Amino acid sequence: MNPYLNHQLEVRFKTSGAEGTSFEFHLKRIQAFLRLVAKFDPFLQDTEWLIATGVRDTSYLYSVFDANGPTTSALAVLHEQSKKNDAVKSLTLWNGQEDRAKGASITCMFGRQDGVASSFKLSIRSPREQMRLGSWSQVGEALSSAASIFAPIYGVVETMYYDAVFKDRPGVGWMLYLPCVLTVQQVPEARALVPVMGKDDKGKDKQLGTIIVSVTDEPFSDENPEHVKIANAIEIRLVDQDLLPRFTDL
Repeated sequence: MNPYLNHQLEVRFKTSGAEGTSFEFHLKRIQAFLRLVAKFDPFLQDTEWLIATGVRDTSYLYSVFDANGPTTSALAVLHEQSKKNDAVKSLTLWNGQEDRAKGASITCMFGRQDGVASSFKLSIRSPREQMRLGSWSQVGEALSSAASIFAPIYGVVETMYYDAVFKDRPGVGWMLYLPCVLTVQQVPEARALVPVMGKDDKGKDKQLGTIIVSVTDEPFSDENPEHVKIANAIEIRLVDQDLLPRFTDL
């Protein structure tokens, strides 16, 4: 049995106008997210991230962030790379750690001409007994931070090979964020429901959405049949209430 689990935190979101195709705009949001989650994992510090070029030697050359935001050199490299593909803009970052137990990667795709939602994904490798971000509540806090920053259509924390019930919809995995208020009566199979709070136009507290948690006593694993059973049951419950969107609608 592999002693590690590969967890992914992903959000899908909409952008428009000049912001939707701006590397600087998306990198600033990524940096804001990293500054919030680095308190759980020091290897996620924003100043550690580099552009992954696909070639080992050059993947150490371009620091992505400094104290003032995205670096000039990183933006120049990303703009040059984007000339090869005008249908979608993308970036791939890594935290400079070759030890896979300390490593992490980020991918972000945006500005798709076909109108499909943009995506941000953080991938990290953790020991089975302890997710690198910490307890389930800390993992939930990381997803909540992503939800507050990216205002996603949905967000998820899952393992790489988790098999969802519905192939045309997002899976629940360990945690699923939906931009709506949910109750225990709607999702009785959930082990926890975490409200994600924000501000309305008048500055008053407002619930932006809910994180549905399938497992709270240990890190979620797609190799644990009980974990998968719970997550699948939640997916069925959500679809029965028309609460789980189809990818084609994103």
